[in-house]
Amino acid sequence: MTNRNFMDVEDLEVYKKLCRLHIDVCDLTHKWPQEEKYELGSQSRRSSNSAPAQLAEKNDDRHIRNKIEGVNRARGEAAETIHHLFMAKLKGYITEKVYLEIRGRYKECIRMLNGLEKTLERKVPERERRWQLAEETAVYGVKNESFPQGWPITTEHVS
Repeated sequence: MTNRNFMDVEDLEVYKKLCRLHIDVCDLTHKWPQEEKYELGSQSRRSSNSAPAQLAEKNDDRHIRNKIEGVNRARGEAAETIHHLFMAKLKGYITEKVYLEIRGRYKECIRMLNGLEKTLERKVPERERRWQLAEETAVYGVKNESFPQGWPITTEHVS
């Protein structure tokens, strides 16, 4: 093994997990009704593939901001896939148990992508960083009537 200052995209654990999720989503969607072949099934397969593809596309970019954009796009595609799977659950194509299991795996990847983004942000000069101290100390997932679960809640909103 040679010394190097970078990681190949295949070295990223989140990339491997997103690739595995894509294969699992493909296996799942091919069991759905034929009329969904080019509708919900296709959308689910495309967004599930796009998440790791966004990481791969920007991984070799020389500019940190572009790498961060790839992470942001991957996170968006993962969230889109969760939406498609939620719709499949509502339509009765997958069970609540299957939905929650895959959703949990995607949420884990989203948390990993958040960490990757913060790591990349540290390589940007401090004055140009998008993650600020106030955002880093926000509380996530606290139930409150004013905010849906999972939205950032600053400490002044926590009861």
